[in-house]
Amino acid sequence: MEFGDELRRRRVKAGLSLRDLARLVHYSRGYLSKVETGQAIASIELARLCDSALGSGGALTGIAASAHDRRPAVGGRRKGGPVVSSDPDARRRPVPLVREDLLSAGMPVISIAIPSPARISSSQAESATTAFTALFGQLRQLGQCVFPGALLPTLIAQTETLRGLAASARDPARTILLGLAARYAEYTGWTAQEIGDDHAALWWTDEAVRLADAAGQPEMGAYALVRRALVGMYRGDAAETIDLARMARSDPRASERVRGLAALREAQGYALMADDIACQNALERGREHLARAEDDPATAMLGTSTVADPAAMVTGWCLHDLGRPADAGAVFDREIAQLPATAQKARTRFAARRALAYAAAGEVDHACGLTRELLGDAQELSSATIRLDLVRLARALNRWPTHGSVRSLQPELTRALRPLTRQFAEDWSVRG
Repeated sequence: MEFGDELRRRRVKAGLSLRDLARLVHYSRGYLSKVETGQAIASIELARLCDSALGSGGALTGIAASAHDRRPAVGGRRKGGPVVSSDPDARRRPVPLVREDLLSAGMPVISIAIPSPARISSSQAESATTAFTALFGQLRQLGQCVFPGALLPTLIAQTETLRGLAASARDPARTILLGLAARYAEYTGWTAQEIGDDHAALWWTDEAVRLADAAGQPEMGAYALVRRALVGMYRGDAAETIDLARMARSDPRASERVRGLAALREAQGYALMADDIACQNALERGREHLARAEDDPATAMLGTSTVADPAAMVTGWCLHDLGRPADAGAVFDREIAQLPATAQKARTRFAARRALAYAAAGEVDHACGLTRELLGDAQELSSATIRLDLVRLARALNRWPTHGSVRSLQPELTRALRPLTRQFAEDWSVRG
């Protein structure tokens, strides 16, 4: 089934002219005409807006997604070699990272092997645990205000150091140190994703599971499924996002918090499919799990540490993907105002999504104003996941190339999107 034919059939059935539909989805009448006649390929964003306007229940999004899946992939993923590695026996361990990303940021790329003593005392292990726990909090805070490549060498080195110390310690210190190493490894995975390396992100996530299992903390295995679902979500793979999130939510190892985060990720997967009812049901499950988690002081603090109400923020994210951008913008307005001033990366991430929502809603001047406010932080942070939304934002604003605010903003937005990977550059060049 061709997207254009189905769009025209549903539009006519709804009694709408092309001009009527253009007004609802904020695309030009001429562009929609080209989509219906097959002269232009509909973006997933347009399909979701049309589903919402025509009440299609995700049918158009499904057709558009299938058409995009049939298109040949462009380029390949870079694979990096070892950056920093060590173990108790001073052997070198391969650690997948993108070397070019660190080199372009002026970061030294090294491979080291750090020997450790045969045994450390209980007092040494206790001191190390205290120091590394404090350092972990500081590194997470630092991660909110610096580009991710700056943190990676430190995170990798500290993870490996903790592994070595654990191997030289006796229980219960050994178990505590391994659990702490698992937290470092999980955060290393997220930071790798932030430089745009999904391969390394998943490798470090798996490493976190291995360390946590050795520490007798099986919950990390369930949370790793939530992390993998996040990678799938950013790739736009709705089915993978939903499947992994469901597995995490039903995993007997999962705490209430992990089940809640899994349900929210599941909701985002359904939003990608434009399945409004399933999305809302998953959001409600997420709220219920997270509410129960607040009463459990033993629940591990996995996931975001800056967003007070993850369910509310994810609701805004879902509303945009469900083709209800104006509602999404209102939610983001409220939730971003509650983020702490120190959460620079979180504020920038959701601010980019908010600007995208207002652009999709046709509030061009407001979207441009919001975009101009966040570009400085976006350039400083150099986050791959934030850049994805900036690319989508640039593409959305490109629908109004002669609008004064867009023309004024375009040079700044173009500079903020450099340096781009080949795929990002191709996305930026596409008008829709």
